[in-house]
Amino acid sequence: MKLSTRSRYGLRLMFELALGYGTRAVQLQDIAKKQDLSEKYLGKLVFQLKKVNLIDSIRGAHGGYTLKREPDTITVLDIVSALEGDLSIVDCTSKSLECNRSRTCPSRNIWCGLSKVINDYLSVITLANLVEQYSSDAELAEDMYFI
Repeated sequence: MKLSTRSRYGLRLMFELALGYGTRAVQLQDIAKKQDLSEKYLGKLVFQLKKVNLIDSIRGAHGGYTLKREPDTITVLDIVSALEGDLSIVDCTSKSLECNRSRTCPSRNIWCGLSKVINDYLSVITLANLVEQYSSDAELAEDMYFI
């Protein structure tokens, strides 16, 4: 399984919105510049994230994008699911009725278990966690001395 650029870039987009949460709307061009991403591509991601009510847009001179909910209520799973769709490792884990071997398949439990682990892991990491970790790492880097 390999996540697409939609998830990787979408998470970076949402991280930037979480950094500005409660203080300002963030413009797409600023995110693109800070994260070294295509503004046009980010626009496509914004459309998908707005559709599932994760972000909001504000028009005007001080407009841009903001999170629709607080960063501690938006998980990485919310973002990745919005951009990738179903995260099942193989189709039979989420659509068992489509496979006539699902009841007797010796490997189905492995794929179901792996899908559950991935979903469980991504569901406990919030944008607030990412911001906190980033801030902690930045403080640690400031305290380092080089000779």
